[in-house]
Amino acid sequence: MSYLSDEITSQPDVWSTAIARAASLSAAGTLPAPGERVAVIGCGSSLNVARAYARLREAAGHGPTDGYPASELVSTRDYDHMVFISRTGTTTEVLAALREIPSNIRTTSLTATESAPLARETSNLVLLDFADERSVVSSRFITAAIVLLRAHLGEDLSALPAAAAAELTRPLPAELADRAEYTFLGCGWASFVADEAALKLREASRTWAESYPAMEYRHGPISVSDPDTVVWGIGEIPASLAADAARTGATVINRGGDPLLGLIGAQRLAVTLADRKAINPDQPRSLSRSVILA
Repeated sequence: MSYLSDEITSQPDVWSTAIARAASLSAAGTLPAPGERVAVIGCGSSLNVARAYARLREAAGHGPTDGYPASELVSTRDYDHMVFISRTGTTTEVLAALREIPSNIRTTSLTATESAPLARETSNLVLLDFADERSVVSSRFITAAIVLLRAHLGEDLSALPAAAAAELTRPLPAELADRAEYTFLGCGWASFVADEAALKLREASRTWAESYPAMEYRHGPISVSDPDTVVWGIGEIPASLAADAARTGATVINRGGDPLLGLIGAQRLAVTLADRKAINPDQPRSLSRSVILA
């Protein structure tokens, strides 16, 4: 068993804790308030959280919200509040972006490490220490952050931990591990969860995987699908789109449901593929828990 496997399995309990913590954050005013103009910054998996939260917050009517890679922050826009996401709180690009913004902008960090530079240097801290991980490949920190942010936006997620526990017992279709290519599709904020699903396969198992906003699949990516491809809808995707994918001969998964449940399936598949290749999913080639640049 890998650390990653254990951390994937722990997600129902971790999500319950995230939902409870969101309630206390709402009372404290730690995260952006409705009406604030917000930027959300991250790298890698944390960028996927940032972009998902930005889409969710704006769709909920809480105000303009942009998600950026830390290295690509647009300096010509004015923000009231900026949120920085990093599991370790030591990512070089995230810290550099934080240190370059005007001092009058409110800042909040989401991190698992209270003593990290990111936690010390922002105005507010959302501590996800309960979701910290030993694997280089992140799983529960990412999903816990999304759950917490969704709950803070007012979603009723009380049934989601039990649904996650049920998802963990659902057998993965045996044929999935025999395919060579994997395409993840999602609509709205789920497109960024699809990005995260593809990233897990690349990181943990060195598997060819890509992701797209669902309706973009017909605009080019469908041309590489064939019987050696899995096309996996994360959350709800149009039935007609799934039918088009099936006509290529690809194995199509279109279960619907909460996008994070689909991500659990992709995380589990990544571990299965790593095991088949005799790869340690906790130690991806050329990666570390935090990217710290000289």
